[in-house]
Amino acid sequence: MIQTDWIWGLVGGLMIGTAAAILLLGNGRIMGASGIIGGLVDRSGLGDWAERVAFLAALVVIPALMLPIYNVEISTKITSNLGIVIAGGLMVGLGTRLAMGCTSGHGVCGISRFSLRGIVATVFYLLAGGIAMVLFRHGLGLI
Repeated sequence: MIQTDWIWGLVGGLMIGTAAAILLLGNGRIMGASGIIGGLVDRSGLGDWAERVAFLAALVVIPALMLPIYNVEISTKITSNLGIVIAGGLMVGLGTRLAMGCTSGHGVCGISRFSLRGIVATVFYLLAGGIAMVLFRHGLGLI
């Protein structure tokens, strides 16, 4: 049997890239999820709060709507330990604040615009993620 999991990654990547292009071409804004959330949290983005909330709602609602259509079992196979998942989420949040952006802002939009800041940030968060995985999985046996 041929492995087809890569197709889901390709389709997801195409959808993210298309959404980023539409937002950039449509209203000149970078599709950085952490910046969109950050603008609501620190109240600097209240001028376009409806657009921000719609974007964030779509991040949650669209995948939920796709589950019954594609009938795909979701399993990360990384850990079922909720504490580790929460700690990982907090570390990602801290990292996005330190890097002044996230994977969608720096990785998708920054690299595609040849932004040096986006390229450097992407290299560093990929390295940090790899090091963390080696440390937590192979070094400490937590994942």
